[in-house]
Order: sequence, then structure tokens, then C-alpha cells
Amino acid sequence: MKFADLGLSAELLKSVETAGYDEPTPIQEQAIPSVLMMRDIIGIAQTGTGKTAGFVLPMIDILAHGRRRARMPRSLILEPTRELAAQVAENFEKYGKNHNLSMALLIGGVQMGDQVKALDEGVDVLIATPGRLMDLFDRGKILLTGCDLLVIDEADRMLDMGFIPDIEHICTKLPPQRQTLLFSATMPPPIKKLADKFLSNPKYIEVARPASTNVNIAQFMVPVTPRAKRGTLRKLLKDDAVSTAIIFANRKTTVRELAKNLKSHGFAAGEIHGDMEQSARVAELDRFKNGEINLLCASDVAARGLDVKGVSHVFNYDTPWHPDDYVHRVGRTGRAGASGRAVTFVTSDDAEALAGIEKLIGDKLPELQVKDNDAPSTSGDSQSATRTAGDPSARRSRSKHAEKPHRTAKDQSAEASHENKPARPAAKPTSPDVTEHRQSAKQPVAAGDWNGPVPEFLGVSALS
Repeated sequence: MKFADLGLSAELLKSVETAGYDEPTPIQEQAIPSVLMMRDIIGIAQTGTGKTAGFVLPMIDILAHGRRRARMPRSLILEPTRELAAQVAENFEKYGKNHNLSMALLIGGVQMGDQVKALDEGVDVLIATPGRLMDLFDRGKILLTGCDLLVIDEADRMLDMGFIPDIEHICTKLPPQRQTLLFSATMPPPIKKLADKFLSNPKYIEVARPASTNVNIAQFMVPVTPRAKRGTLRKLLKDDAVSTAIIFANRKTTVRELAKNLKSHGFAAGEIHGDMEQSARVAELDRFKNGEINLLCASDVAARGLDVKGVSHVFNYDTPWHPDDYVHRVGRTGRAGASGRAVTFVTSDDAEALAGIEKLIGDKLPELQVKDNDAPSTSGDSQSATRTAGDPSARRSRSKHAEKPHRTAKDQSAEASHENKPARPAAKPTSPDVTEHRQSAKQPVAAGDWNGPVPEFLGVSALS
């Protein structure tokens, strides 16, 4: 099927062709005609499937007819983070260049003045994070009674960040008779409840099972001690096949320290996290996109929805505390049909988190052996690596006195709230002469082979 078969206007098809696209992705193929028919939609799709264009393209044609009014946006798109909101805005600019549509971006971290001015002039498309939208609404700067089309994007991420009450409140301010599109990678009960409450007879579209990972991404785990992480990471990054990579850590402080360490060892690395000013975050992301740096150390503020072409690898420097975060981090590579590699560092304290990830994706992560990764690093930040993290014997419940990570309170600035979890107890050093291998039907993969074709033991069924 071609885009021309989906019912889009000639002007829009011209913009799509100019952007270099001819055939729609599965979710675009299913969503676009239904959106044009003014149906409510629930779209379940893994990251990197093109769902943004799946709602942006038909919205442009729908909004091409109508008149905008001051402070009364005609449509609203809610995004969990500033970066995702900015990316959707870029899509509207790219595909809507042959249409006379006005757009406003309401995000935190920037001055309100220009945003209020844009609202006063009238906008067809309002793209916002919940915190800034609620702020301007409470100040009387915006009316939502003229909004006939609502998009709730990355709904499960909204849930994680504590925004569902805000979304419910926003929905009560919109016209009862409207079109609502809800997109999410997973469908936990609170999201289903939200959909049941605010969507009317929605069409359900699912192009991948909830929380699945891309079959084009070869995924591995590396058992390692906490102090060996940096040295092991640098060894893997020296592989010539690591052309560009995003390196995720659970805490903002770790992101900063890791970027500093990599730069001190001659790597072209940058950083992006919630403590940075919005302008600095945008600048750093632009440096990564245009090739000034090829490594981006990031917190989960960059885990969802960001589309950077050509990311060959994702490294989970810290095992994600929540399985869904793993799916979204890994989804930064292997996009648009390309192949990718994802490696997760696992310490003995991560056994519970690893078990949750493997349960979610429906398979065990094969172990990647890193040659000489027990050798101390030149910066003195590594000790002998341990393989015990992935062993089933390590998967036992922590002491009732152990400190567990938890979600922080709702972040009204639309930042990734789970970046500030308390530190876990330090892992107990494993004796250097004890090296246990993961008990699995899969054999460990040598580091020299990890950039080849996806090993047979991964299998399509294992990651589909």
C-alpha cells in the first residue's frame, strides 16, 4: 500500500514525498483512514513504528478546513516530555508546509511570553506537556472549549510520571463531543480505565503485542561489578561497529559523571537529563543528531519517542528498574527497519529487575562475554567483573530492610520523575576467583561476535 491509497490530500502527499516516504508503516496504514473518518482510536504500538505520523498526517488534512480563534486551540496533543513535544512540532512543520496552519508549543523550561502571544493570535494545533498547559489554563490564558480533537501520546509514560489525574482534569475542560486518539506502547489497567472513560466506541489498533521489542535488535546482558562498569563500557565502545550510541543511566548524577569520564578518555560524548535547561538539552540533542558527538549519555527523559536516525547501539549502563523502561530505551536503536544492538549491564543487585525484563519480553537475555573485562581500568574505577548477576541463584528477594526504588511525586515540569530514585545498597564484592556463568540454554556470546547477525538463539519468537 502507498500513502496515496490512504485518502490524504494532494498537498499532504507532496509533503510526504518530499520527506522521502512512499509506503506507510503498519500503524499508519491502519490509523490514518480511521482518523480521517473522525473515529476515536486506541493505538498500541512499540516505539519506532511511525505512530507520530499516524496522527499528524490526518490531523493536518482535518484542520485544513476551519478558522482559528484567539486563545481557543482547535486541537490538542499531550506529550509527557519536552523533547517529545518538540519532536511532534517538527513533524507538523515538515508535513504541514503546504498548509496554512498555526501551531504553538507549550513546554516548561522556557519563557511563557512567546507562548502566550501565540495563543492570543490563535492556533490550529496546540502541542503541550500537562504541567505547562495546566499552568497557563489556571492563569486564564487558554480556553479549551473549542478543541475538537485530542491526542494523548505515550499514555503509559504519562501514567509513570503521575500525569493521569491532570489528563482527566484536562479532558473535563474539552467539549464532550470530540475526537480522541490515544497511543501507548502498553495498556496497563489505569490506561484502559482512562480510555473507557473518555473515548467513544474507539477503534483498537495493535501492530505489536504490548511491551514487545523490535525483532531487528539483538539484545544482550553483561554481568559486571559496579566498579567495573566504566572500564567494560569503554572496551565495548572501542569496537569499530559502535558508530553512534545512547547510554542510559538511572540517575542524573550518574549521567553527568559518565559523560565526564568518557570525555576524559577521548570519546566524543554528551549528556541529556532533567536537571539541564531546556535550551541546553535541545543543543546537546542537536549535536548528537548532526554528528558532532557520537555518544549521548542520557536519563530516561530521552527513552521514549525520540527519533534519532542511525543509532547503532543502546547501552543500559544501569539495568532499568521498571521493565517497560527497558522496552523504550532499547527502542532508540533498530528504527525504521534498521538493525541495532542493545547491551544491558547487570550487577548482583539487579537480579530482580532483570527477571522482570525477561518476563516482559518473554525470553532470557543471552550473556555477552567481554574479553578482559575483569582487568582494572586506567582510572581505577573497575574491579574484577562477576558473572553472578544473571544466575538463577541470585534471583532471590532482597532483605526486608533493603531500600527499594520508588516513583517520586508528580513532576509538573514534565520531566522524567523516576530519575531521582534513592540509591540501592551497594553490591557485595564477589571473590575474584569465583566466576559463575548464567545457567541458560543459550551459550554466552563472545564480545568479538556481538555485532554480527542476530544469533540463531535469539530467534524471532524470542523478541516478537
